[in-house]
Amino acid sequence: MEYTQCNVGRVFVVRFDHGDDFLAELTALIKKEDIRSGLLHFIGALEKADIVVGPEKVEVPPVPMWRAFSDGREVLGLGTIFWKDDEPKIHIHSGIGRGDTINLGCIRKDARVYLTIEATITELTGLSVKRQFNEETTLDLLKFEG
Repeated sequence: MEYTQCNVGRVFVVRFDHGDDFLAELTALIKKEDIRSGLLHFIGALEKADIVVGPEKVEVPPVPMWRAFSDGREVLGLGTIFWKDDEPKIHIHSGIGRGDTINLGCIRKDARVYLTIEATITELTGLSVKRQFNEETTLDLLKFEG
């Protein structure tokens, strides 16, 4: 285990609108406001998305199990924001449900907002953490610097 201590910087309250590309809009905001590290909390709904719901087997490196939906689902999610090279890498896990069907997964692509998503982004300051590719896990893991 590795860790560091940091402080809270700016806090953003964000509304995503019906039809927005959730990940693209989020990435654009992070770049515009130069949020180098942060926490994301959100509630709302997605019309569609492609998510990873776990590994096919418990092995390293993992082979992701993909699921897609396009029937409008409620979402409740948490995420972290750290950069890899010159791009923010957003890691989001979310409970996603419709009726009695519920998935818990990592929102990865094609996430289109249904009606609205309300979010808060809490900037973290006073730390130097980036994402770095790990060959063993094939994941972009946190790297603590300084």
